[in-house]
Amino acid sequence: MTQGHNPTVQQRRLIAALRRHRDDAGMTQKDVAEALEWSPSKVIRIETGAVGVSKTDLVALLHLYGIEDQEHIDQLVEVAKATRQLAWWDQYRHRHNQRLITFIGYEDSARSIRAFGALTIPGLLQTRAYATAMIASFDTPPDEAVAGVEIRMRRQELFDRPNPPQLSFILDEAVIRRWVGGPGVMREQLTRLSELNERPHITIRIARFDIGGYIGTKGSFGVLEIPLPDQGFEEYVIVREFAHGDELIVNEPEQASSYLETFFDLEAVAEPDSETDTILGEILATIPGGEQV
Repeated sequence: MTQGHNPTVQQRRLIAALRRHRDDAGMTQKDVAEALEWSPSKVIRIETGAVGVSKTDLVALLHLYGIEDQEHIDQLVEVAKATRQLAWWDQYRHRHNQRLITFIGYEDSARSIRAFGALTIPGLLQTRAYATAMIASFDTPPDEAVAGVEIRMRRQELFDRPNPPQLSFILDEAVIRRWVGGPGVMREQLTRLSELNERPHITIRIARFDIGGYIGTKGSFGVLEIPLPDQGFEEYVIVREFAHGDELIVNEPEQASSYLETFFDLEAVAEPDSETDTILGEILATIPGGEQV
């Protein structure tokens, strides 16, 4: 799915437009609810994307905000329709939690993705065998495990888009030395990392053991930069990994700035991506049956 047709992108466009028009009209959410005889929660849920908005309600909102440009109204009606289109990840909603599905929508619409892996290789970089072994280690039910692997493979389709996002990864050295799935799986995985690092829109860097203690020991995280078409600014989504599930942080500029600064600090201590093949080759040579990348 191209970024322009991504329902998540369209939803963020619509939300941003509605908030902007309400602000321009000098109205609060409570004012809108009273004027349209709605509950305040309805306005809040529309503006947060928790629910969709019907054409009738959308037109009512725009008229309330004094928007009379019919062409603009028609454009937003079309955007609202696009938010209701199904994406490939919708087929997994009944087998995975909503947080994961929401994250995939954001990831699929990102212009840039920065990720730090403290313990495991990020899902976007995993081979099928590595993903299978990793998910199996969590004692995941068989049907969920199969779906989980398929989702990780489908996510990687964004690598081959005509205009793929810029992807920057930093991995702790422990990540590439841990034998997830055994030596054969790791040989394939390290070779895959080397191949991906050759792509112009992907960089993979390693934070070596000899740097000692550093901020990366606090845990894995990712920063997604998502453009909002026609709005003139970007939105940042943070994903933090925990033992019992991931956390998404959306539309929190201060936290986004903090995590971006942390990523830049990690870049300062990690080896340059030009050294990644050498490091992978060194490690591959220590794996039974391995050879230099």
